[in-house]
Amino acid sequence: MNQFGALDTAIIIAMVVVYILATSWLSVRLRSKTTGEFMVAGRAAPALVIAILLMSEFIGAKSTIGTSQEAFKVGIAASWSVIAASIGFLLFGLFMAKRLYKSGEFTISGFVAQKYGKTAKLVVSAVMIYALLIVNVGNYVSGAAAISTVLKVNLPTAAIITAIVSTVYFAYGGLKSVLYVTIFHSAVKIIGIGILVWVALSMTGGIAPMVSSMPEHYFTWNGALGGGTIGAWIIGTAGAIFSTQFIIQAISGARSGEDARKSTLIAAALCVPIALALGLLGVSAKFLFPDIKGLYALPIFLQHMNPVLSGIVTVSLVASIFVSVSTVALAIASLVVKDFYVPRYQPTPERELAATRWISLVVGFLPLIFVLFVPQILALSFFTRALRLTVTVVALMGIYLPFFNSARGAIAALVLATIATSVWYLLDNPFGIDNMYIALAAPALVMVIERLIFPSTPGDKQEHAAPELGQAARQQH
Repeated sequence: MNQFGALDTAIIIAMVVVYILATSWLSVRLRSKTTGEFMVAGRAAPALVIAILLMSEFIGAKSTIGTSQEAFKVGIAASWSVIAASIGFLLFGLFMAKRLYKSGEFTISGFVAQKYGKTAKLVVSAVMIYALLIVNVGNYVSGAAAISTVLKVNLPTAAIITAIVSTVYFAYGGLKSVLYVTIFHSAVKIIGIGILVWVALSMTGGIAPMVSSMPEHYFTWNGALGGGTIGAWIIGTAGAIFSTQFIIQAISGARSGEDARKSTLIAAALCVPIALALGLLGVSAKFLFPDIKGLYALPIFLQHMNPVLSGIVTVSLVASIFVSVSTVALAIASLVVKDFYVPRYQPTPERELAATRWISLVVGFLPLIFVLFVPQILALSFFTRALRLTVTVVALMGIYLPFFNSARGAIAALVLATIATSVWYLLDNPFGIDNMYIALAAPALVMVIERLIFPSTPGDKQEHAAPELGQAARQQH
């Protein structure tokens, strides 16, 4: 094991600082100059670029470390936590991507409004902003923990650094800049994971020694996990993909509906090898260092490589942090601007872009309040996927089951399902039923009951503002 001295540590810190400064400069240089570029990258991004952004967002720092940590305990089956994203992207590409792109909307709330009207739109927007804010609190804390360790600063200082750098990325750059800077982030991330796998397998002597000496479940499809857990991962992650704002916004930057579809299918393919690599790292750590805490299943290998390689891997973790924070913050800012600021003030394009940057600054620094003073809010982090799943169920029923086209039913489903899922989560999943299944079933059940009580009538369609909504969205081209 290497014990890094002062010079080695200085090399790693210098690599991280140079990387942060270089990508920040690139973000400013590629900054968006119009609202269309800020929100949807001028609808000119290649499918591969969008695919890399989608993959990088769902395999952020928490997933990178968390999957290896889980694999340390349950086996390579922990890879399902990331393979679930692959399944979600595949289904999204096959059934939803083209429809969303052709709707002309770049927010999930705007798309729902075309089916159910303005009130449903505002409810969806509020739920999504709340869910994504909690997601970013988690991203800030995990980012601050990593940066504080690398730069040898305290947690509040590291959180402020995370906020400043990520806000530069998205507040000045917008989606156009985030897309292209993510190419660099993702390249570094993949190189970092590759180095880790190479070092791990060099130390274990390959996979065969592990298979022959470890308990059998470490290399089975379900490991020490129950089928219900894997099912909840798939349902929750796929549901989040279908309704999460930054996914909708990213594919809206594509050149065509077909490119939007291709980007999600490419993202699905990219997730699989990374999922297996992260699972393998956790299993390798268990084989080599069975007495360490699972949290260190991935970081432990940093101590078994030279400072330059360790610096590259550390930079890859930092890159994961900034991708996650930037895309989620951009999504929150877009919802605030599109659903609340623009309808209220009807600004000119120039004023809208200026206001968007100021709103983005607020969004970028707001999570610091919770990171520094209310850290226990992180317990709600995974719950946000359940919240987003309720939105997905309502949206899909509106698309594929047009009989359920009542605005009243949609709003009731969103509100009651959110309450039911929240209560179930707070009760710690009674009867062993995961809150994800409540989030899946509750909105559908509410909409069915509403239709039975209030059968459809000619006047019982949604409060249509759809034509003007679609037209407004297309003006962002």
